[in-house]
Amino acid sequence: MSHPLELFHFCPKCGSPHFVEHNGKSKCCEDCGFTYYFNPSAATVALIENEKGEWCVVRRAKEPAKGTLDLPGGFSDCYETSEEGVRREVREETGLEVSEVEFLFSIPNLYEYSGFTVHTIDMFYRCRLLGNVLDAHAADDAAELLWIHPSRLNPEDFGLRSIRKGVERLLNKGAF
Repeated sequence: MSHPLELFHFCPKCGSPHFVEHNGKSKCCEDCGFTYYFNPSAATVALIENEKGEWCVVRRAKEPAKGTLDLPGGFSDCYETSEEGVRREVREETGLEVSEVEFLFSIPNLYEYSGFTVHTIDMFYRCRLLGNVLDAHAADDAAELLWIHPSRLNPEDFGLRSIRKGVERLLNKGAF
């Protein structure tokens, strides 16, 4: 697989076409001297359990992997921490408010978006909720919200590779 920097032909700082490979991770502009390192985007994944031991699972409303299962989460925005990002994503996709987040692990991922491969680091968090889970509803990128006991989950039903791998890891370790 080619490196994503191969798609970048112009310096993002001055617009020069003299934007050349600097090393395996960066390109440098021969005109202004700017060096750009291509790094993965930060993404979050929320693992939420209700009082019955069921996990909050959503069905993806959009591509990639539209219609498959997912865990709430998404990209972190500029100027927010990963913890703030997972709280915001849970609120946007489920209407639920997160009171506590605990980092569990991370998985590198390739996320296809608009014909471009976005390299991500998907950070998995155990999330505790404020309020009642009965207030949950699907919104934003989620077409449906489900509460499913882990014993009934099949990792193959999750359309995104990193989520599938994360669910497998959680089911094998008994994360909750």
